[in-house]
Amino acid sequence: MRDGLDDPDPGAGETFDPASSDPAHWPVGRLLSAAARRVEREWNAHLGGWDLNHASLPVLVHLARSPRSQRELAAACGVTEQTMSRVLARMERTGYVRRSPHQDDRRRHVITATPEGLAALDAAADRRRAEEVVTRGLTPAQVEQLRALLVLVARPDDAPGGGTPAAGEARRG
Repeated sequence: MRDGLDDPDPGAGETFDPASSDPAHWPVGRLLSAAARRVEREWNAHLGGWDLNHASLPVLVHLARSPRSQRELAAACGVTEQTMSRVLARMERTGYVRRSPHQDDRRRHVITATPEGLAALDAAADRRRAEEVVTRGLTPAQVEQLRALLVLVARPDDAPGGGTPAAGEARRG
């Protein structure tokens, strides 16, 4: 029985080597994971200039739109409330967010970005710099191709146009 691990490109005649140091031989999942780790390291280094990281920047992005509860922020960022609590505690220490009691429910807090937090967001979220971290060495055409492919890969299966045709057929059938 073949599981696809021993021949990533049927007909290519190559033997799959999971320990290969050549990314050209890695499965797509490993490539995406390695690329994500590299980008995260470099992006965190950039954000470190404002005492931010890849987890705290999206919080400021959401709070720039409107104040939110910890639960709402956790859901918007795709993390647990416990993780969000740690992120917010750090951001409170840096002075980028403020927690205030909810006017109707004393058990809840409203999280608001401070003027310092919004200034850090404005400075740190430079789209040009973010693009440079990810796309260094690529041509403009390759950048557009990468963007189009990542949109497809990142889209949840239940989003309009999301998932694979087979997944859509399975839901309908």
